[in-house]
Amino acid sequence: MSKSTMTALAVRLEQYLGDPHDPASRVPFAQVLDHDERGRYPYEFLSLLRRWGVPAYSLPAEQGGKAGNVETSICLMRLVARRDPSTAIGLSLTSLGFMPAWILGTEQQKCSLIADITCGGAVSWGLSERAHGSDLVANEVVAEKVEGGYALTGEKWPIGNATVADKIIVFARTARHGGPAAYSLFILDKWQTGADTIEDMPCENLYGVRAANLSGIRMNKAFVPESALIGGEGQGLEIAIKTSLTARVVLLHLALSAVDTSLRLAMDFAERRVLLGDTIIDVPYTRRQLAEAFADLMVADAMVLGAARSLQVVPEQVSVWSSVAKYLVPTLLQKTMAQLTVVLGARTFMRDHPHYGMHQKMLRDILLTDVTDGNTVVNLRNLGHQLGRLLDRANASEAATREAAAERAATLFGMDRELPVFEPVKQELFSRGSDDAVLAAPAGLRRLRALAEKATGTERDRLCCAADLAEELLTRVSPMNKRAITLTSALGKDYTQSSELFELTKEYCLLHAAAACVLTFVHSYDVMDHPLPSGALLLLQLERLRRQLYPHELIADEAVVDAVMQVLRRLHGDNRLFSHWQFPLAERVHDETAARL
Repeated sequence: MSKSTMTALAVRLEQYLGDPHDPASRVPFAQVLDHDERGRYPYEFLSLLRRWGVPAYSLPAEQGGKAGNVETSICLMRLVARRDPSTAIGLSLTSLGFMPAWILGTEQQKCSLIADITCGGAVSWGLSERAHGSDLVANEVVAEKVEGGYALTGEKWPIGNATVADKIIVFARTARHGGPAAYSLFILDKWQTGADTIEDMPCENLYGVRAANLSGIRMNKAFVPESALIGGEGQGLEIAIKTSLTARVVLLHLALSAVDTSLRLAMDFAERRVLLGDTIIDVPYTRRQLAEAFADLMVADAMVLGAARSLQVVPEQVSVWSSVAKYLVPTLLQKTMAQLTVVLGARTFMRDHPHYGMHQKMLRDILLTDVTDGNTVVNLRNLGHQLGRLLDRANASEAATREAAAERAATLFGMDRELPVFEPVKQELFSRGSDDAVLAAPAGLRRLRALAEKATGTERDRLCCAADLAEELLTRVSPMNKRAITLTSALGKDYTQSSELFELTKEYCLLHAAAACVLTFVHSYDVMDHPLPSGALLLLQLERLRRQLYPHELIADEAVVDAVMQVLRRLHGDNRLFSHWQFPLAERVHDETAARL
């Protein structure tokens, strides 16, 4: 989908939903906070989004949906989640519950599920078990072969949408022996099994996303027909992992949206609040806090842009892209939220205030992105198993390999580039050492320096400085490779579970993020809307990544911070999404109480 088409679609949804500060809008902050306080599932919000057609953009066009690009779904869900993450989760869990069928389901299975979803039905992804968490090959739910189908026995908990869903995709053991081939996936229709064979478990009282439905299901020989089996017996683990690879990318819209909303609230406050005769946005420390928060969000935005497109451009590399983004985006943006809390100060504690209460809610809700579909440890471990080959290839790739990666990077990070149709079955569980972001980084740096040569004045200086900073970060590949080899030799078999490997993997994620920032800048340079692209913003983005390694060393001076603030204030004043996409948002209803309190 072209940038202009995507923007037009986003504008339609924004205009339909209206300004969340307006109590008369369709998803107002006041009602969102009331749902959150009561732990009330947002049925009415979900219904109006279904009527508009949001779920269709997460379902394949071949069977009646409108999805071709995962990126489209992520962009639309950002507009929902900036109002209410719980509502966004309700929709996202249904689309992710459908994903196993999209990967390897039959035509009949896909059409049946899509028909249910289109008519307002919810789907649950029944993967987790109480005692095993992310250890999928220890799962105990059993699917016993019986005449005409299977009998499911056991408990799935905690799983989203379990109580409200009509159908649950159940991950169950179909073989007595252990190992990856012992598991299969089934579509359990709660209305087509015996009343005494299935039991809904109570909904959990949550810390964040309190209006979401998180509960479980108990099965006692719940019958499913043979036609309910997705793929073949023994393919369940592979399908489940591929589903999780997609989920890790898609759910990151929650983190981006949480920071967008909180940064917008903090800007409202800082622009209007007067202390000692000056607005607090004119206090240098506060200005830097806000500028850095914006830079963090734009780092994450660039990473998600590439990760979303990797699902279609390089599905064989998705295990790397999804894990890098799923680790770094939540951990980075949780720190960003803490920084915005410093700006808002005591107003963070005003729980019932429709303006500041939303920041408190977003503070809690963003934590979900760190633990769902693979937590920090899971993602770092997945990357750690591949790190040796990633570093080897990044350190010593042939010119042809880098040229091919650079060519693909133009599509991965070019916002107006058309994407191949999403085919999740093509995803691979290991990348074989390829990461086009890092491999294409040297070519991206050359393009950045060429842009610097064409620029003038301070913009030229900032682009040159940004290129130097990016090169400093990216040349860490060689010493990292040597450290990995030394640690492998010193630790032997203990290396794969060592804290040293986890730290190396975290550092690699920073290099991937730096590459994503540079590649987004150079490949979307001509299609971004004013006030982007900005050399000052790119420089501050790269500084923020470098400060993960050197926390007390500043590169960007006050003039750079002021230039970044000009970009931020322009986007805020024009009421556009804080993103490289910059979607126009619904016309704003001013909440003057933000300045008076």
